Amino acid sequence: MDAIIKGFVDVINFDDLKDLLNSKKRLKVKWGADPSAPDLHLGHTVVLRKLKILQDLGHEIIFLIGDFTAMIGDPTGKSKTRKELSEEQVIENAETYQSQVFKILDKDKTTVVYNSTWLSKLTAKDMVKLTAKYNVARMLERDDFNKRFSNNISISIHEFLYPLLQGYDSVELEADIEMGGTDQKFNLLVGRHLQKEYGQKPQVILTMPILEGLDGVQKMSKSLGNHVGLTDTPNEMFGKLMSIPDELIVRYFELLTDVCSTKIDEMKKQMKDGSVNPRDLKVNLGKTIVGMYHSKEEADKAEEYFITAFRQKDIPEDIPELCVSKIKGDLTLINILKFAEMASSNKEIKRLFEQGAVSLDGEKITDPFFELEKDKEVVIKSGKRNFLKILW
Repeated sequence: MDAIIKGFVDVINFDDLKDLLNSKKRLKVKWGADPSAPDLHLGHTVVLRKLKILQDLGHEIIFLIGDFTAMIGDPTGKSKTRKELSEEQVIENAETYQSQVFKILDKDKTTVVYNSTWLSKLTAKDMVKLTAKYNVARMLERDDFNKRFSNNISISIHEFLYPLLQGYDSVELEADIEMGGTDQKFNLLVGRHLQKEYGQKPQVILTMPILEGLDGVQKMSKSLGNHVGLTDTPNEMFGKLMSIPDELIVRYFELLTDVCSTKIDEMKKQMKDGSVNPRDLKVNLGKTIVGMYHSKEEADKAEEYFITAFRQKDIPEDIPELCVSKIKGDLTLINILKFAEMASSNKEIKRLFEQGAVSLDGEKITDPFFELEKDKEVVIKSGKRNFLKILW
């Protein structure tokens, strides 16, 4: 139970989940994804990794490809009516999903279904019966609909059908458990409601937190260009992960890797007291994730490529070099800048750090007393044009 619920935001409801797990029954666990884009990204793996735990415990994982609902478009979080996808676009996108999902789930133990199998067969009479099982007032309680309605922004009738059809998927599959991100909570609750209306035991809902994208602000999304795709090359994957804000490092380790809680707590402490260079943790993160979806060898090569490419980028061919044996005093950045006369005064040095104009191998350093690692050759940049290579 601890392994299953760890990290979940919502468990609806806990007693039902406990009863299901104690029943020794092989549970039907549903997870759906609309093929609205051709590739899955690390944000999707937050739920997929939890599904793998239940799969390893012997339960049936049902991967539902929402080819029918994708043509409507999930209105979740949308401030305006979403553009509908053509059937050809949906089919093309769906073809790539399975190979990506099976980077995590066991293909031989996963049931793949398409909701067009049953939704395309619903008659007008069936749809009227389905819509009669939910009311408009409840639908408008949904946050995105409520905001649009309050602001007099258009809501198309077909958007109301989306949560009903997603909920009906649970009825058709007789799902015991459904997983999703917190942004899917409303849709999953509709599934519980409809199962009860159709005389079934309502599914347990488990929601995982939404993963922020590379910008550290909005959720990871291909349409926003802030994603790390499962089909990205090792070099692309590693490079993107090296670009995340420092504040996301621990969260990415928590949601995307198998690093134990003890090490996570240690990272939090190190980040707080400044005893670790965030760049080193990013390298560890990048190599861990590339190793998971490619190989350890590819992860090592990606690190080497990044270091080489990054150091060469925007760095002049001939830059001053300084051996540490010649530096008087400690190896803090502020002392090195003073010693190498990379700024005209202490006041200017302070201003450079405050403005984020000091970097080490391309990564901004805001702590003037940051100390260089022993035996590690680095390039210091101060301002726009001052470079210094440190040699050991």
